[in-house]
Amino acid sequence: MMRLKEISLLRQRVTEWNEYPFSIPAIASMHSLQISSRVCFFVGENGTGKSTLLEATASHYGFGLEGGNRNFSPNTTASVRSIDPLVKALRLSFTKKTGLGFYLRAESFFNVASHVDSVGASNSYGGKSLHDQSHGESFISLLRNRFTRTGFYLMDEPEAALSPQRQLSFLVLLHELLTDNDNIQFLIATHSPILLAYPEAQIFSFDGGAVHQISYRESQPFQLVSRFVAAPERYMHALFSELPFKEDKPD
Repeated sequence: MMRLKEISLLRQRVTEWNEYPFSIPAIASMHSLQISSRVCFFVGENGTGKSTLLEATASHYGFGLEGGNRNFSPNTTASVRSIDPLVKALRLSFTKKTGLGFYLRAESFFNVASHVDSVGASNSYGGKSLHDQSHGESFISLLRNRFTRTGFYLMDEPEAALSPQRQLSFLVLLHELLTDNDNIQFLIATHSPILLAYPEAQIFSFDGGAVHQISYRESQPFQLVSRFVAAPERYMHALFSELPFKEDKPD
């Protein structure tokens, strides 16, 4: 069976600890992550390094930084920061490495969809241009048509295109894919407490300056949303009472 078992940072290969991406505390303190589940989540506040490590893992595996499979790498986003030093310092340990899979990056999905159209590959993605569907529909279409094969699948914040109801549909589809094929594995960076609830998923938190494994109920998205839903009025009062006073201006 194909499985990613470990992500290791070969610290002897790092020469510039004060430069990005090693200036990120969670990345700088990392040694190795033991992967034991076919569904593994990276979670953490913005800027903690979860997407950075996901991108570097995808690049090390052979995917382009903007997403897609190994057959195309449309790196057209100028804002994508270089993570080459991290890529070169990583080691991915697989039970069996196939090179198959897909990297879904919500931030640059538009460019991937454009590339699919430009090379005439729409038939492999449901027979309809991804641009001719809503953002959420195109994501689900991608999952149904490209994530069914043996491979290693990485997703960066897929909830960005999915309503809460669609996120539940995503979980059902995820379960169907895993049930139908023993040689599928998912690595997902997310802020969604809905997605994080997938049974027996492994969760790594990047909060606190070090990557560490946590339970679902220990995750910040679950705790924050649970507290908010239990008392939204109290949260609104606390949030708005902290706003600076603004004097009304005369007409």
